[in-house]
Amino acid sequence: MIDAPAPTRSAGSPVNRRPYGAGDVRHRTGRGHPPRRSPGPASSVRVGAAPQREDERVAEQDVFAALEAEGDDVDRMVAELDDAGWRTPTPAEGWTVAHQIAHLTATFRMAGLAAADPDGFKALMSRMSGDFDANVNAAMAPYLAEAPAALLARWREERTLAEKALAAVPVGQPVPWLVRPLPAPVLAAAGMMELFGHGQDIADALGVRRRRTDRLRPLVEFAVRTWDFGYLARGLEVPSSTFRFVITAPSGAVWYFGPPDAEQIVNGTAEDFCLLVTRRRHRDDLSLKAVGAEAHHWLDIAQAYRGPAGPGRRPGQFATS
Repeated sequence: MIDAPAPTRSAGSPVNRRPYGAGDVRHRTGRGHPPRRSPGPASSVRVGAAPQREDERVAEQDVFAALEAEGDDVDRMVAELDDAGWRTPTPAEGWTVAHQIAHLTATFRMAGLAAADPDGFKALMSRMSGDFDANVNAAMAPYLAEAPAALLARWREERTLAEKALAAVPVGQPVPWLVRPLPAPVLAAAGMMELFGHGQDIADALGVRRRRTDRLRPLVEFAVRTWDFGYLARGLEVPSSTFRFVITAPSGAVWYFGPPDAEQIVNGTAEDFCLLVTRRRHRDDLSLKAVGAEAHHWLDIAQAYRGPAGPGRRPGQFATS
């Protein structure tokens, strides 16, 4: 699970990054956590400076329920696997299905600890090294050492604890995280990004076609907020150009982000957009379109997480035609 950037100004192009709303419950809340109200009016996720437009207002959504539902989808893919199924290689080199679930388990443990026991989380962070890959491997090693049935139980336990802890954080109270404290709804959206990406690896390994819903919206918004991560991960200068994202939801609704007069435009479906920013598909295998040189370049480097970009996926690896 990654960190969201602080509000920054890049070459005169301010990026407004405010916490997600979580009021209008569009999915079941389950597991006893109540609907959350946003700290204020629904916020506009904007890339570049522009007055707020009616069609750019972010509909309030219970991101915590969306996080739970996304986790349930991942759980269903692995719940009935035999031992051989857990050893199935995934598109992530060297990672099996067990690696994917072990990583998610470790990530949700950290998120739950951060929300429920900030001092304990800070103590855990103090023991980590500066080596990103080493930290990832060390965090999931104890879970990988367990038999599949035990790993499945731990995954369910840590996910449930994290979901409840994040939903219980008082509105406006930040949660300590890897780089800086985050609002709980933003951290939940980052969790959705983790579930989407690693869940897709599992789905690809097992030949599962996942059914997408409009609960992808918090993940889309998160990726828009972190639009500059691809540049930062590669040591590239963040362009001063403003971007507009026109994203079609699974329901057919259209979500708009960024000023309507922006010259750099990215257009496509929510699923393809999320596959791109999690680097689970190469741009050549997606239907996303770009207008403007910077937007075309962005499709090559987009990522919604900190840390190394990694090799991503090869062109044609998941071509549909």
